[in-house]
Amino acid sequence: MRKSLITVAVLGALSASSFVFAAEKEAKSDFTTSGSVGLFSQYIFRGLTQTDRDPAMQGNFDINHSSGLYLGMWGSNVSWPRDRYIDNASETATYYKSGGSLEIDVYGGFKSEIGKTGLGIDLGALQYYYPGQERGRDVYAKINTTEVYGALSYGWLQAKYSHVVSKDAWGWGKAAGGGDDARGTYYAELNATVPIGDLIGSGPLKGLSGIAHYGKQEFDGALNKSASYEDYKLGLQNAFDNGVNIGAFWTDTKDASDGAWVYNGRNIGKQTGTVFLQKTF
Repeated sequence: MRKSLITVAVLGALSASSFVFAAEKEAKSDFTTSGSVGLFSQYIFRGLTQTDRDPAMQGNFDINHSSGLYLGMWGSNVSWPRDRYIDNASETATYYKSGGSLEIDVYGGFKSEIGKTGLGIDLGALQYYYPGQERGRDVYAKINTTEVYGALSYGWLQAKYSHVVSKDAWGWGKAAGGGDDARGTYYAELNATVPIGDLIGSGPLKGLSGIAHYGKQEFDGALNKSASYEDYKLGLQNAFDNGVNIGAFWTDTKDASDGAWVYNGRNIGKQTGTVFLQKTF
């Protein structure tokens, strides 16, 4: 009798363990989430400071599916929609009457590896949205912008192409004063994230990477061409095991003219340095 009870107890325990394991396996979701929050000494977008060289708080949250589909949102404070354009002292020489202090990007797409080649592909769409009250086309074109993009990556190298599908692109487009439709504006870039830490091995700098970037922003429309330029970036960043990233980078532009990219009396494409502290989760 006692032996039978022991046998029943053992079998019951094994069955319970199997049930818990099966339940855990069944409960495993195809969805994962990721995100980050960081403090930057300024917000640089394609070589141009977006905060008049003031600090920026930035963060993102992504939802990823095992199929490769993803959806996410990114945000940062900005100043240029309310900064005075060129050297104009007029009250209407800003894109927004109110608001214009935040950028929210919503994006979605598909990311995967092509077979077992090691070649990665990323296809998607992105909406740049700046909440606030615009002055309207009586003064400037709209600054909210929609892009589609495609990227190929291999190892630590990436090539990416972004194409504007909205009529306006960051204030370039048709307005009362003239201008051309900005649809067709594109940005082509090459990026490298060199894993320096892999050569070092263990230690506090095992997550060290070198950053190199070249980009070309080309605005569509004859009257928008003066806004076209090239940009460069070089930097270092270190990712720690606890999800903390620290880094610094230098940026500069070529042909970001004073006739197109001056806010508050300064060309926002001048060479500059940026440092940051970020936490990923």
